[in-house]
Amino acid sequence: MVTSKDVAALAGVSQSTVSYVMSGSRSISPATRARVEAAMEQLGYHPNASARALAGQRAHVLGLVVHVTARTELAGVLPFVETVTGAAREREYDVVLVTGDEGDAGLERLARRGIVDAFLVMDVTRRDPRLGTLARLGRPTVLIGRPDEPLGLHWVDLDGRRAGELAVQELVAVGHREVIVLGEPVGEPGEEHRFIADFEDGARQAAERAGVPVALVRPPERGWAGVLAVRDRLVEGARRGGLVARTPQVAERVLQLLLEAGLDPARDTALVAMCEDDVARRLRLPVTNVSTESRPLARRAVDALFARLQGRTDLPDEQLVTPVLTRRTTTPGHPDRP
Repeated sequence: MVTSKDVAALAGVSQSTVSYVMSGSRSISPATRARVEAAMEQLGYHPNASARALAGQRAHVLGLVVHVTARTELAGVLPFVETVTGAAREREYDVVLVTGDEGDAGLERLARRGIVDAFLVMDVTRRDPRLGTLARLGRPTVLIGRPDEPLGLHWVDLDGRRAGELAVQELVAVGHREVIVLGEPVGEPGEEHRFIADFEDGARQAAERAGVPVALVRPPERGWAGVLAVRDRLVEGARRGGLVARTPQVAERVLQLLLEAGLDPARDTALVAMCEDDVARRLRLPVTNVSTESRPLARRAVDALFARLQGRTDLPDEQLVTPVLTRRTTTPGHPDRP
């Protein structure tokens, strides 16, 4: 097992200097620091978490791993980031954002240099390649997303199956005998995310139980162009039944198509969207929505992460958050509507 003594020997410094580099408790010249860090990387040295805690070397920083690309819907990401940073500040912790393109190297760097005490990882896929590294690093870690093999890491996720069921059950309750679910674009890795697969399965199963046909429509590409490409299918379906839009951007575009086709979403058809409540209220018509529960989910993830930091072992390895449906203008005539 590699020790700080081995690092000191390779870097040509004293063992205490290695300790100072890791703790930041004394000023070390840039050249010496670079030699020590290079030796740590070459040897694959990771300070023992218990030893750091005993030495009072916690950084009081959380690493929030976020996968953001040009195609990311920021309306879905920002509630997570705001809630995590706010909850961390309440506990006098800071948050450093780690972008997904840094991969395992970014996680290794933050752990090796003692920059973060724990990781909160968003957008976890079913077979996420980062999990092996996270398990090996030994930092307290909570995943937002449900992997097939969590490798002992705690995860929190929204119950996608229940979300799909709620959306279809609402359309059936207002009298629609046919349902169209606007799903992920063709070729998109929807199956890599458990929530998306569970959402679609939940919608199908709810329709089967109600005895109504359900069609999953996949646009040929992302964005407005993809929705336009399936416009006729959506409008035709809206004349006969109800629609489910899985993201707020898609819901906004579907609303526009319906209005352009002369269909009143509040009278001629029905639409249920998967989005945050504040987004549902801000659309051109207040949309009935199944909330993504981003803030409660993020809060639960942060609470679990701090419980891990405190050494608690009484938490379950997994937590599913139950979604909530709120009726608004676009599902008129519900028998329970006030």
